[in-house]
Amino acid sequence: MHILIVEDDQAIAANLYDFLESRGHRVDAAADGTLGYHLAVSQQFDAILLDLGLPGMNGITLCRKLRQESQVDTPILMITARDTLEDKLVGFEHGADDYLVKPFQLKEVEARLNALHKRYSGRMTRRKLEVNGLSYDPKTFSIRFESKEVKLPPKCIRLLALMMSEPGRVFSRKELESEAWEDAQETSDTLRSHMHVLRRALMRAGGYDPIETVHGIGYCLNSRAPSQD
Repeated sequence: MHILIVEDDQAIAANLYDFLESRGHRVDAAADGTLGYHLAVSQQFDAILLDLGLPGMNGITLCRKLRQESQVDTPILMITARDTLEDKLVGFEHGADDYLVKPFQLKEVEARLNALHKRYSGRMTRRKLEVNGLSYDPKTFSIRFESKEVKLPPKCIRLLALMMSEPGRVFSRKELESEAWEDAQETSDTLRSHMHVLRRALMRAGGYDPIETVHGIGYCLNSRAPSQD
């Protein structure tokens, strides 16, 4: 893989660089957010390893600009010392695909990068989907709800596309995680966090949440719009 490391801590960056290069990966590095953004939009990478606290441009801003302004969909693994749920939600909402808290094991970093790359290269439905004012075009990755554009990170798009493929059907946690991550996650927090981001974005655009939680089973996309009565 061709990997971009955006990390201002020289010791951490050097360890990551040396380890990943020794594992056969091509690696580039940037010590601040501005250079990291420039490299990410000017070159083709298979994955980006992004620190949250960066000089010049912080990780959240960099991630948002890549996704919303430059339409870069390269998988992003965000690394940070911040481990609260709210920190993770902010990262996911602005386009991060995975989240790893410092300190971490180098082998786990590589494993997560490999998994992200595999998922990114995997399958996605190619037909346009439309359900009650909600539409998804897989060719352009564009989503509209009640005629308003909806910006979502890649994993949320995968989750939504799966539910839109069979509206009204209840998808289990395992099915949803397999679609977005290809295997079950250690805890339900990852899926729950992404669902929170997805539902909040749809609510903002359409004025209501079309996703239903089926407690103890999973989630489904309602096949009918709510009554206007």
